[in-house]
Amino acid sequence: MTRQVAMVRYKVHADRAAENETAIRRVFEQLAREQPSGLRYGAFKGSDGQTFIHFVVTEGQDNNPLNKLDAFQAFTAGVRSRCEEMPVRVELTEVGSFHLIDA
Repeated sequence: MTRQVAMVRYKVHADRAAENETAIRRVFEQLAREQPSGLRYGAFKGSDGQTFIHFVVTEGQDNNPLNKLDAFQAFTAGVRSRCEEMPVRVELTEVGSFHLIDA
């Protein structure tokens, strides 16, 4: 099965950072409840408190369980209005890792 790895980086307006973080936490709450298979996902906040970086690892082509989550749909529906710098998605090819994305 093909593994897809991507990174998404964006910067929110300072006064919207807490709102963005709350929306992200809702996604993780739904992930914890539903436990979708074929997904590894992490969201991180930079030291400036406004920059967010998400890492998404999925198994298979066009099989991202995040897209099916109500909480993720709500998060993405409002993210652009929160942004100072728009999201940039970068597809990644693993060169090497040590326990980063392996079970």
